[in-house]
Amino acid sequence: MQLQIKICGLKSKELVDVAVNAGADLIGFVHFAKSPRHLELEQIGELINYIGARAQSVVLTVNPSDQLIEQINQLRPHYIQLHGNESLERIQEVKAKSHAKLIKALPVADVEDLEQIGQYHPLVDWVLLDAKPPKDATRPGGNGEVFDWSILKALDPTIPFMLSGGLNVENVADAVKQIQPAAIDVSSGVERTKGEKDAEKIRRFISQATIASV
Repeated sequence: MQLQIKICGLKSKELVDVAVNAGADLIGFVHFAKSPRHLELEQIGELINYIGARAQSVVLTVNPSDQLIEQINQLRPHYIQLHGNESLERIQEVKAKSHAKLIKALPVADVEDLEQIGQYHPLVDWVLLDAKPPKDATRPGGNGEVFDWSILKALDPTIPFMLSGGLNVENVADAVKQIQPAAIDVSSGVERTKGEKDAEKIRRFISQATIASV
């Protein structure tokens, strides 16, 4: 299976072009007011339309309401990413209401955290493994934290997953070679300042991930 690469937290057409032209498979847009990458739904809709069929679009939300799911449905993204503490029951509800596929982010710090993956995996299209946020964090992801990749040896090898959490230009090749994830996700690791992406870092990240996956 070819490595899928997701660039998350983009905010402009120019950077969407950079990511798509460099080979990104998925482009993520954040709708969460506490994030420096937050966009209003109208802005996200414009960027989804701009991408067209060039890549798959993802709208990241945190504990979305039924009303928000309905609003996102109108934007027609390929995926909705659930990055809060959504329960199994809530995910089933969202799945029934959503027109999009689902990505569920799960916070990981130790082997015990991997036990939950088997429960979520059957309900969603991607399980995204992210580092647990610091205790004082104001958002559940995009904090640039890396978890101990070695614990993934305990994960069921038949479960494909998306690796996130602290990936950047310097470590992505090692991550891809060591862990061989089905997909990778980056946000803060390709930024020049918090919330502001760097075009050259995006290009280098995708290039190094692609080369390492061959």
